[in-house]
Amino acid sequence: MATELKNENLDWQELVAQKRNECQQKIPQEWIVPTEFLNVTPHPLEYDIPRRCGLLSDLELDITENYSATQLLAKLAVGDVSSLDVTTAFCKRAAVAQQLISCLTETCFPQALERARFLDEYLKREKKPIGPLHGLPVSLKDSFCIKGLQATVGYVSFLRNEPETQESALVTMLLQLGAVLYVKTNIPQTMMTGDSENNIFGRTLNPHNTSLTAGGSSGGEGALVGFRGSILGVGTDIAGSIRIPALCCGVYGFKPTTRRIPFGGQVSGASEGLPGLVPAAGPLGHSIEDLQLFMKTIIKDGQAWEYDHTAFGAPWVDDSHSTNARNGSLNIGILPEDKQFPLHPPVKRALDSAIKRLARAGHRIIQLDNQNESLSVAYASRLAFQCFVYAPSGDHIAASGEPLVKSVARWDSPMFTGPFPIDQELGPFEKIQKLHEARQRVSDSWRQVWVDQQLDVILAPGSQSTAVAHDTYGWPPYTVIWNLLDYPACVIPFEKSSKELDPEEMKTGDDVQPDYTPTEVDGAPCSIQVIAPYFRDEACLRAADIIDKAIRGNTRS
Repeated sequence: MATELKNENLDWQELVAQKRNECQQKIPQEWIVPTEFLNVTPHPLEYDIPRRCGLLSDLELDITENYSATQLLAKLAVGDVSSLDVTTAFCKRAAVAQQLISCLTETCFPQALERARFLDEYLKREKKPIGPLHGLPVSLKDSFCIKGLQATVGYVSFLRNEPETQESALVTMLLQLGAVLYVKTNIPQTMMTGDSENNIFGRTLNPHNTSLTAGGSSGGEGALVGFRGSILGVGTDIAGSIRIPALCCGVYGFKPTTRRIPFGGQVSGASEGLPGLVPAAGPLGHSIEDLQLFMKTIIKDGQAWEYDHTAFGAPWVDDSHSTNARNGSLNIGILPEDKQFPLHPPVKRALDSAIKRLARAGHRIIQLDNQNESLSVAYASRLAFQCFVYAPSGDHIAASGEPLVKSVARWDSPMFTGPFPIDQELGPFEKIQKLHEARQRVSDSWRQVWVDQQLDVILAPGSQSTAVAHDTYGWPPYTVIWNLLDYPACVIPFEKSSKELDPEEMKTGDDVQPDYTPTEVDGAPCSIQVIAPYFRDEACLRAADIIDKAIRGNTRS
């Protein structure tokens, strides 16, 4: 197959047809969803299709629907459930998800099942798990390299590349820790839009409502986790690419400080080594506890640098007693709405509801001010955008002759909110210096806010909208600001959009920002975002756990 894929005489459509056939053939015939469920895919998608289609056993439904990753690992470690059973369950559910919402790129089901058998035999023989992730299936964004699989990242021209012969650093770690790798997940063409569509694998659909976007660029991960075809997934984030799919698909997502999780050995198609924003790898899951599990396990004793020279050699610190919480309460700063990016009614309602519940739980709520330009969401968005356009990537689209997908052709930007922060006519070296200085001013202004207000975390919307119609997500101002600052940020699903509670339409009058149409997004997940200062990842997730429990009425820990 690899030789055929490198045939230079094939045009882009033939290459795509060949790849799609290869992917389809990798789904076992006994896992093919009956036609009656494929032809009448409802909007919103019914969650009971995996149950009604008859492909999953009662045990497989129980495994995929009723446990967190943390709970499954506890059972796997003592043999209460086998890795083969768990892996089979998630392989089958992922195959069902692919047929319904097109969330996968590469699959390696036979290899995953073989590894699960090996892990079961190891546990039986050695009387102990092989590592802290023993037997747990983990899904990965397409950009991660797994030996024997391609990493095309949505570019048809990359279909001519041979399957990978080297692993990404994180892949090596996950395997040594005992994980089972079974699928890679879909992304947008260019990996720089909020809608995961490309000409190879098509468009990923939202598992809550297939007429809405699943987000991007880790949209396949968000959709697969939302469908419970994955118990724990890994994405990457340079402007919101973990958090956007998380909020669109109603799951938890965490963008760590860059370089805390090994990032090396991925395929991106972008130029490296130029000044600008740096992406971070991080988890998507079903609970804060599972996000913490991933972070603790990967960072563990600070040896991540042994796998990736760019990774920090700093251990994960148990901060259950080291947050700045006073008498069990948090100082929570509230990021103000930026009038250039008005919040849709359900987003505003969810944020207001969370604030009220947190205040009732005894947390101190501090309304922040964004009058200073350096604290402005709109200004940070323009500065981040200028960093992006300064560091162009190669033209991997023209190399194959494929067309741009709609979300890429739109080329969303925040420049309607004001001018470029740095004069575009400056020479390259002077522009680099000015971009660096502007970013430092923003960073120092925010540092002063944390100090002056004695904040533990900031609470903000994850986006101005919920998931919206395909190709309308727009520029991500409420996520990219934290990439500019390199702050850890966590998305927590909370509340749902409601045409009864949020009946008033909101039209922006342009194509730059998404409209709010109550009937279109009715029932879509809402979310909040929790942010902590640079390198305070432990404190961010600890506070996110406290906040998550408080807004759901659970006992705070």
